[in-house]
Amino acid sequence: MKNDPAPNPTLDAMLAAQRIAFAPVMFQVARVMRNRGVLKALQRAGRSGRTPAEVAQDTGLSAYAAKTLLEASLSFGLVECAGARGERYTITRVGLIVENDRMTRINMDFIHDVCYEGMRHLDEAIDDGKPAGLKVFGEWPTVYEALPALPPRVRESWFAFDHLYSDSAFPEALPVVFERRPRTLLDIGGNTGRWAIQCCTHDPDVRVTILDLPGQLEDARVNVEQHGMLGRIMGTPIDFLDHGQAFPTGFDAIWMSQFLVCFSEADIVQILRRARAAMGGETVLWILDTFWDRQSNEVAVHCLHGSSLYFTCLANGNSRMYSAADIKRCIDEAGLVIDAEIDDLGLAHTLLRCRRRDVDG
Repeated sequence: MKNDPAPNPTLDAMLAAQRIAFAPVMFQVARVMRNRGVLKALQRAGRSGRTPAEVAQDTGLSAYAAKTLLEASLSFGLVECAGARGERYTITRVGLIVENDRMTRINMDFIHDVCYEGMRHLDEAIDDGKPAGLKVFGEWPTVYEALPALPPRVRESWFAFDHLYSDSAFPEALPVVFERRPRTLLDIGGNTGRWAIQCCTHDPDVRVTILDLPGQLEDARVNVEQHGMLGRIMGTPIDFLDHGQAFPTGFDAIWMSQFLVCFSEADIVQILRRARAAMGGETVLWILDTFWDRQSNEVAVHCLHGSSLYFTCLANGNSRMYSAADIKRCIDEAGLVIDAEIDDLGLAHTLLRCRRRDVDG
């Protein structure tokens, strides 16, 4: 019997390098295998598998297309091939995840619809510190001004990606934030109003003010009106990058969810200083975000690192997925102190509770 070949680190490294080289091609193969029903057909077939001809019949693809996609999928583990002549294909665990896992589906749609074309301009974005890839959709300074005008499919994938992560953490964050029953809450960067609506559903007495760009406030207004909460949730427009604009005051709690990642470190410090100036002695600032150095598994770290360059190339040109260490440094520089931290909320989130340093203790 033949012995297994000895480990070859050089060959392993070469294979990893080629997987990087061909990653954009294989990404599209996986997306087409999912969207055209190939993975579904193989899942239904179970361990008996399907031949390329049977897959073609199941999906309406040509025999050539089915065989080409199946053969390519062997190289990155979507399928396996067996049978007397190596002609029957079965779906692997990876293929099942690509077909069925909601997070994987949303991540793939976000990369394809929002990022794929624009990422060709990453060199330019890195050189200029501007979201050069955003020009594939039009001329805007950041993606946040662009959101109301983006094509429907792009908007759908962008919001699905944004909401997937934040929505997973909201149910666990709500009882923590409302433990001391704040009566007024300032939602900074409230986007479509999902957190504000959940706050008002959770506590019938709270009133929420959303602080955001005019386009986002219009999306929020529509959602708030649909939930019958216009009397309890209001919006105030602001340009977050105009650091001369003060935040409104008089709130029991201030909330930032997946917000600081949208800005450079220098802007984060200025935004936090404006938040501090708006805080009374008893006001609590809550920061909910995904920090790559606070994750419990490599899947979460990989997703965050993979998402980080979206900010560089398409969102704003100067932010990223931050480590908790980076954000803590900004919090300290802004004159705030963290008095509580909760990890592992929802999908990869950490919740920080902050107060003004001069009233700490």
